Formats: sequence, C-alpha cells, structure tokens
Amino acid sequence: MKAALRLNASAAVHQFLQRLANPLVLILLFASLISAFSGAIANAALIAGILFFSIALDFYQEHKANKSAERLLQSVALKATLIRDGFSLRVPVSELKAADVVLVKAGDLIPADCLVLEAHDFFVNQASLTGEAFPVEKKKASDIETMTRPAQPDSTGSVFMGSAVISGQARLNIVFTGNSTLLGKISEQIKKPQEISVFERSLHKFGMLISKITVLLVVLVLVINIYGERPLIESLLFSVALAVGLTPELLPMVMTVTLTRGALRVSSVGLIVKRLTALHDLGAMNVLCTDKTGTLTEANISLCSHVDMYGDNSQHVLELAYLNSHFETGIKSSLDQAILEHGAVATSNWKKIDEVPFDFERRRVSVLLEKEGKRWLIVKGAPEDIISLCTRYESLSMADLRLQTETRRTIQATQQKLEQQGFRMLAIAWRAVDIAHDDAVVGDETTLVFAGFLSFFDPPKESARNVLLQLSGLGIATKIITGDAEAPTRAAAKALDFSVTGVLCGQDIAHLDNTALRARIHGVNVFCRMNPAQKERIVRAFQQRGAVVGYLGDGINDAACLHTADIGLSVDSAVDVAKESADIILTSQDLNAITAGVHEGRRSFGNIQKYILMGSSSNFGNMISMACSSFLLPFFAMLPSQILLNNLLYDLSQASIPFDHVDEKVMQKPTRWNVQYIKHFMLGIGTVSSIFDLLMFYILISFFKADEEKWLGKTEQVG
Repeated sequence: MKAALRLNASAAVHQFLQRLANPLVLILLFASLISAFSGAIANAALIAGILFFSIALDFYQEHKANKSAERLLQSVALKATLIRDGFSLRVPVSELKAADVVLVKAGDLIPADCLVLEAHDFFVNQASLTGEAFPVEKKKASDIETMTRPAQPDSTGSVFMGSAVISGQARLNIVFTGNSTLLGKISEQIKKPQEISVFERSLHKFGMLISKITVLLVVLVLVINIYGERPLIESLLFSVALAVGLTPELLPMVMTVTLTRGALRVSSVGLIVKRLTALHDLGAMNVLCTDKTGTLTEANISLCSHVDMYGDNSQHVLELAYLNSHFETGIKSSLDQAILEHGAVATSNWKKIDEVPFDFERRRVSVLLEKEGKRWLIVKGAPEDIISLCTRYESLSMADLRLQTETRRTIQATQQKLEQQGFRMLAIAWRAVDIAHDDAVVGDETTLVFAGFLSFFDPPKESARNVLLQLSGLGIATKIITGDAEAPTRAAAKALDFSVTGVLCGQDIAHLDNTALRARIHGVNVFCRMNPAQKERIVRAFQQRGAVVGYLGDGINDAACLHTADIGLSVDSAVDVAKESADIILTSQDLNAITAGVHEGRRSFGNIQKYILMGSSSNFGNMISMACSSFLLPFFAMLPSQILLNNLLYDLSQASIPFDHVDEKVMQKPTRWNVQYIKHFMLGIGTVSSIFDLLMFYILISFFKADEEKWLGKTEQVG
C-alpha cells in the first residue's frame, strides 16, 4: 500500500512538473526572472504567484477529472483467466507477472509472451507481429523451446502478446510481460505515433492560429516600443505579457473537465468512454457504420429449418450441422448456439481427429471425425462458398449424385427462396476421407457432397428502430456493413423501417481500387457479404470523403474497423480484440446509450467552443488595445503584471463553463471545430472590443487629462 501511494505521489509530481515545460509557462518564468534582476521584486513575485496559481488550478481540475475517468476504465479493463492454487480467477491483464499460468480460448487476446503448456486445436492470428493474415496453429512447447523461452513468432510452442486466439483453447506459462515482450520491444524501436483523433487535429489547427497571431503581435509591439526608445526590459516584459494574455491558458483544464464530466454523465446510461476525446468525436460523427447481427438485431437466433437441395426437411442436414458445431473449437457463433440448442444429436460414437478453423477469407469451418472405422470431413459455411466446392449432392435414392447445371440451379433457387423470406443461411457438405488421413487441411475442402441448408431467424432489436430514427434526426447517416447476404439484410432493414438507398456486395468492390470505391459508395447505405478487409476499406473510403466515421461492432471481424474508425464502439460482451480496439464501450445492449453519448459529446463541444470564442475574442481585443496604446500613448496602458492579473481574473470567471448548458441548435447537427469561424469571431468581436477600449483611452486623455501616474494608479490623485 505504501509503495502504491509513493508511486501515485511520484506520478502526480511528475504531471505537475510537466506543466513547467509548457512554452508559455517558460516565457512567464523568464519574465519573472527578468523582473527580479531588474529590481522589480514585487512585479516578479506577482508574475510567479499568478504562474503558480494557474498551474495549480489546471493540475487540480485535470488530475481530479483523470482520476474519475480512470475509475470508469477499470470497469471495462481487459482481464485474463489466471490459474492459481488450483483455482481459476479473472484478473486485470496489468496484474499478470512472469511464471503465472493462464487459460485462453477463442476470442481472447494473448496477454503476454508465453510458452504453450497444453493446446487443443489452438490457432492464433499473429498479424500484428508478422503481417500474415491467416491463423497459425500452436502446439505444446518442446523441451528445446522451454529452455530457450519465446523467441520468434514462427515458433510453434510460443505465443506472443498482441496475438488473437481464433479457435481452440490452451494453457500458457507467462515468460515476459509489458515492454519486455516482443511486441513491446518492437514498439520501443519503431516509436510509431498514434493516429491523432478528429479533436486533436482541430486543436492543432487552433493552436497554429493562436501561435501565428501571437508571434506577429509580440514582434510588432516590441519593435514599436524599441523604436519609441522605451526601456528594453520593460518593453520585453510588456511583449511577453501580451503573448501570455492572448493565449487561453485554461483551455487544457476546461477541455479535460468538460469531457470528463460528459464521460461521467454518459456512464450512468451504460456508455464507458476509454479515450476522453472520443466523446467529442462522437458528437462530431456524421456517419455510423454498424454490423447487423448483435447490434441491429437481438443475436437471439433460432434455427428455423434444415432442408435438402429441394427445400424438404432433412434430419441428416441437422445431424451434420450439429456434429460440426459440437466439435469445432473456435468461437461459437450465435448460429452455432442455435444449432446446438435446436436438438441434441448423439455424439458419443464420434471421435474428433482434427479441424480447419473458421476464417473470414474461406468463410467456413471443417471438422474431421471418425466413427466405426470411417472418417468424414464435415464442412459448414456461407452457401456460395460451400456450393462452389461441391461436385456431388445427396439424393434420397442414392448416397450421392454428380452435380449438373440444372441441379445447381435447383440448389440456388432453394437458397434464394429462403433468403427472400429474411432467413440467414448456412450450407452443409461432407466427404468421406481415407482412414489413413490423420489431419484436416484446407486442401481437403474440395469435391464435396452437398447436403443442404440451414435457415435462421434473428429478430430486430427493439431499441434499434427508434435509435436509427433518432440518429437520422441528429444528422447522422447509418450504414449497415455485414457479412450476411443481401436478401436477409434487406428484410432486416425493412423490419427496422430503415430505407435502403443503395446496396453494394463484397464481390462488387473486390475489383475496385480505393479511388473508385470512394466514388462508388455515394448514396449506398447497405454493404453485404463483406470480409474484414473490405469493411475497413469502406470505413476509410467514408473518411476520405470528409466524414467523421463511427463503427459499431463486437466480433473479431470488426476489430480492424473499430481501430480505423474515428470512433470505435463495442459492447462489454464483445470479444477481447473488439473491446481493446474500441474507444467507447456499451455496458448494455440498449442502443439508446449511443444517442445519449452523441448529445453529451455535442454538449461538451459546445461548452469548449464557448470558452474558446469568449476567451480568444476577449484576449485578442485586450491585446490589440494594448498594442495600439504602445503606438498612441507615451507610456504603457497597463503594466505587465496588470495584464497578467487581468488575464487570470478573466480566466477564473470562466471556470464554470464546463457546467453550463448549451443552445438547442448545437445539439441538432454534428459539431466540429471550425477554425475559420473561430478566427472570424475572434477578429470581429475582438476588434469591436478594441474600438471601445480606444474610445475610452481618448476620453481619459482628452477630457480627464490623465497622465502616466493617474493612468496606472501610482498616486491617489483623482483629477
């Protein structure tokens, strides 16, 4: 406990000292030192006091906000199944250490660099390390690997942090964690910066605008004062004070407090914000791409029929599908669960030999089974892919017959009839395998015997229809991107009162380059039969068209899109790879939380923009007035310390902005930073403010005959 407290205290001190590295803070420190060396001790003390108070206020508010945000993140932190003293317990991945033993299964992320102690049909995706998209099978580590410990990704007995489990399960012994892992070392070597968010890009543009104006103003004032033969030190201090006065120093604090308050508010409706700026990006979102199954539908799928090629009920099709789903060790999809819940099939006489796990390129899963000295390869997957691999078909009169053109038309007609009724479809095929065959490979999935179809129904989610309508009213266009076929997707859209304006399928975009795709997606709001790579291309295409894109998904196939999109949204029940890639987590299946998040994002942005417009225009007006006074008056209109004190008091008056309400019109459409608007507002309102200041200068000089002593309050004379 004491060590943790010392660590927290050290981190807090480090965060406080980091603020001293801010360029404006260094300028103030420089100004304070110059004042002290010139003999103006009181002035130096005032500048230092103002500096310390500003830093302390900023640190306190931001530290308090960050602590609140950290508490929220703990509720959705990734966890691993740790084996300790014979018991399994779920612990945060950050608490794992070397020599721990963990269990992983399909859908989990590998939490560290580990040696494989036990493995059952264990396949992992190592694309983050090797770039290889296809799963790699891992087996129990050999004695040599145990001695050398994890070394390279091609080692069959080692797994590495950053990999995702595609199928099977394994017991692992942790060897390296954190920065000591292979991925950690690569990250240290490459030092690749994170892709900046929409909010950060806009903030950078605003910072550049303020910097340009500040440099121009400071140089101009310094030249004017030197030309007017005023003391160099005083002129320098005056110029530095103007630079500080022009900058909205409390902006970081206002942003952090505003966004954190918004994150805390939406947490009460089931939305956990992992990255604070994602709340702003959610308010700026104008395109939401979403998967269909489990997001717009309940994922409460039921098996409706199991039929042969003619559409007649077939118990054999159900038996084959049940055996495939029962023995596969990958992630059990909702379709698998529906098959297993539909009706039990005796499996005791069957023995599993091997399997080829599902992947999104093949879109099928195969299991090699043995019964009574005979082996069968049973393949289940997307109808188009399965049918293309079949050369024969089952018949009631014979075991199998050769597929002819007319027979293929019959199969396709049955498929289309079921799909047009809104059912999701799987096809089942099989092939007898020589007993000497002791493993299953992709090459075995040929010359199959077509068995039939399975049809499923997935009811639309109750909250989805209302949410889609609300999002449209908020200026957000929804795009459905799914791996399902067109017909059931259209049926689901109709049930949700979602108007389909255009459809593109995976085969349509497979031969389009990125430029053609960017043009082709205009007006399209439904994308069917998409694999993960195609989904990501679509997200990027909308971004390249200038949209702020959100993506809602919960599966392994959604991970790339969740990472690429400006705002990744997932659910707490999603697989680890999806949750890790997402910026925002929904703790429930109620999609109304998304609209609440959009409102809060826009409210937060409205208050941040309010501070920026008020602060920048006021500061600009004041500084223009001071700059003009350097040219018009024989003395400084305000002392540097007075400029800084005035700026601090004005900032303090705006400290309540994060808790303010915003106009209703801000909530009605996507809100994004508009630096040109900020620039015009600052120049326009600031100039009006300066005109009143200059008018006051004229009155004081012309009518009250104010000199330097009266002006700056150096005596108690009134007139």
